[in-house]
Amino acid sequence: MSELDNSIDPALKENVPAKHHRAIRSFVKRSGRMTPGQQAAFDKYWPVKGLQLKDGMIDYAAVFERTAPVILEIGFGMGVSLVQMAHESQESDFIGIEVHEPGIGKLLHGMEEQHVDNIRVYCDDAVDVLRECIPDHSLDRVQIYFPDPWHKKKHNKRRMIQAKFVESLAYKIKAGGVVHLATDWEDYAEQMMEVMTASADFLNQGDEYMFSERPAYRPITKFEKRGERLGHGVWDLLFVKHKK
Repeated sequence: MSELDNSIDPALKENVPAKHHRAIRSFVKRSGRMTPGQQAAFDKYWPVKGLQLKDGMIDYAAVFERTAPVILEIGFGMGVSLVQMAHESQESDFIGIEVHEPGIGKLLHGMEEQHVDNIRVYCDDAVDVLRECIPDHSLDRVQIYFPDPWHKKKHNKRRMIQAKFVESLAYKIKAGGVVHLATDWEDYAEQMMEVMTASADFLNQGDEYMFSERPAYRPITKFEKRGERLGHGVWDLLFVKHKK
């Protein structure tokens, strides 16, 4: 026992906070300045399009003022493809999660330009949002496109698509709902396939251990087009939650 432990009244020890390990994050919150257009859009639209972790469980009907299928995108980057997708899918409502504020500013600016009103945004850790804000069995689709591959082997533990995270997704998705993953790192694609195939909650839309064709609803980004020109592959995975 340390000298510090000896100095504490035993009756008060139960009130001393226990030591805890910092959770492993699947992202790095990058610094970056918004452009004037992004900042103006953020200042104007965040108060009405932004969602707050502290507000707890979301009431979709109240937020979107209607009842519609709900699609969650985790890590939308600069938001270009999400805005395009929402613009082309007016029958659905979209929730985006991103920790990079310039990306949120870009998305809000794009929403203004394209008159898109069916997206709402969190600027928080997806793990926290899932746990504290997304009602169980409420999502029609979760999409995670090109997450950080953490390509160094020693950093693979930081990858988002791990068994525990997929288990948390299963609680939030409706029976018959879909998890759609995409990556341009082959070894991460293989890990994703292993994790999703091992899950008791999801079934591959294609044959076992088979990747899917890109659905028409997922836009091809400029980054993806550049990769294709250079001969880089892209792997899509579509898994459906079991109807139990």
